[in-house]
Amino acid sequence: MPTFTVHAPPRRQGEAPATPERFVFVRDGFHGWAFLLAPIWLIARRLWLALLIYVVVTAAVAAGLAALGSSASAQGAAAFAIALLVGFEASSIRRWTMARRGWATLGFVVGEDRDNAERRFFAQWTERPAAAPTAPQSTPPATLTVPVRRGPPTGRDVIGLFPEPGESR
Repeated sequence: MPTFTVHAPPRRQGEAPATPERFVFVRDGFHGWAFLLAPIWLIARRLWLALLIYVVVTAAVAAGLAALGSSASAQGAAAFAIALLVGFEASSIRRWTMARRGWATLGFVVGEDRDNAERRFFAQWTERPAAAPTAPQSTPPATLTVPVRRGPPTGRDVIGLFPEPGESR
């Protein structure tokens, strides 16, 4: 069953913190259209930096293989590998771009399709209790009673889980 990550856009001026109408659900998994038509998929999703990286990497790989004098089948295999990578990482590319643009990740939800995932997410979202105020601490945090040794390590110091050979256990 597919999983979806839920993202909230950055707040517009004068807008409430969470506007559910603007939430975006990004499906994890393989994206066939990103595999078949990567540049068009990236343009349609307005992933401009990812498109630039895709064009530069694809051109560099093609130029490198051509400079090495590789066969057409090797160049085709490299192009297929890049397309396969974009197909598998399409949702990660989209999440990365959204994070760069200031979108917040609210969580993830499992559903058979996006509509089902939206119903499940918003059912849990509306049942959430309001954040309870935290009680002030009645006691101050504990302080260290043993002084911390400063200076370079000595031969008797143990670093790790096992003592030095010849030392008592």
